[in-house]
Amino acid sequence: MSGINKVILVGHLGKDPEVRHLDGGVTVASFPLATSETFNRDGKRVEQTEWHNIVLWRGLAEVASKYLQKGKLVYIEGKLRTRSFEDKEKVKKYVTEVVAENFTILGRKSDFEPPATSTETPAVKSESQYLDDPSGDLPF
Repeated sequence: MSGINKVILVGHLGKDPEVRHLDGGVTVASFPLATSETFNRDGKRVEQTEWHNIVLWRGLAEVASKYLQKGKLVYIEGKLRTRSFEDKEKVKKYVTEVVAENFTILGRKSDFEPPATSTETPAVKSESQYLDDPSGDLPF
């Protein structure tokens, strides 16, 4: 039997997605995502925040670059990946990332629209596979 590598996160973007275009026209976007949990410690309410490195590829990266920005609340499903690289001093470093397979923007109707600074026409049906309800007709 093979293993399962599945991550589900709901959190806020720590900064706008950083978008790069690699050789061959492949698009990749990355950003930090903050998740928080609250618990009681010695009768006091304590909030603990974890930061996750999120990476999106190709079409999903393109959608993220149009719709996601710092502070937005997002639901992400993906897989954990650990990769290594050498820093400037030739020291091997490791980084663990969540490679997103899909995401859903959570929040107000206005959260489903591209930032006002975007000069592109808002994407609709062709990219709806990445957004559960881009029309904003949500039950909450």
